[in-house]
Amino acid sequence: MDSARFRAASGFAKAERDWVGMVQIPAAQHLFVQWNLYPEGKPNPQFLEQLKEAAGPDDILLFLCRSGVRSKHAAKLATENGYRHCFDIVEGFEGNKDADGHRKTVEGWCKAGLPWVGA
Repeated sequence: MDSARFRAASGFAKAERDWVGMVQIPAAQHLFVQWNLYPEGKPNPQFLEQLKEAAGPDDILLFLCRSGVRSKHAAKLATENGYRHCFDIVEGFEGNKDADGHRKTVEGWCKAGLPWVGA
């Protein structure tokens, strides 16, 4: 993968990154473009404008959120708006909850043993 064109677009709000954690990749490759605004939970009306400021249509974009729901919608919208190489991290950063209500134990980026930092 061409690291000059690779970007990971995180749907996390800063507060969410502080208590959930985040992927550990070079800072230059990490984009923070919220799909939903925090704490309102409402769609970010500036999503496409912010994405355009951070990435180009030929960049390889991996979309990631906590469980894979927001990132799916973000990747779809980006693709519909001319971004040619969009991929959703289907299981998300933490994945679904286990029987005890805990995340990071069933599926997701963390469970897969991929590099991450934080909570």
